[in-house]
Amino acid sequence: MSPKESMSSKESASAKKPAQSKKASAEGHVEKPVSSQDAEDRNGRKVRTGVVISNKMQKTIVVKVVRHAQHGTYNRVINRSTSFKAHDEQNQAKPGDLVKIMETRPISKDKRWRLLEIVRQASSAPPVPGGEEKAAKQPAAKGASA
Repeated sequence: MSPKESMSSKESASAKKPAQSKKASAEGHVEKPVSSQDAEDRNGRKVRTGVVISNKMQKTIVVKVVRHAQHGTYNRVINRSTSFKAHDEQNQAKPGDLVKIMETRPISKDKRWRLLEIVRQASSAPPVPGGEEKAAKQPAAKGASA
């Protein structure tokens, strides 16, 4: 191969490269909030649904995710749970809320997840002691007297 041919192949290879630099492409990028539909399309990131068990830290929630696994010896389905620390930018999730979280880059030592959406909010009313027992007895009493 002659020097002229090698130069012409190098020139053609450099002509194929895009003229735009990496900095210019990064500056034009505007970050937008992630919806749950976009999350499923993002590089196969894991999405989990769980219940918030704590929000006592700033911008952090602890989410308990329950999964069903079969016992190795007894072949019974048992519940296994895992707690994840997730980033909650607006501190909007409360204990008892059902939330959807998505895997993300490491935010701190323990946080590798972020809050996507609150699927269902927990009831804000505190539980009434013995309220369920009274409700169960009342319909039976009405049926017995009629």
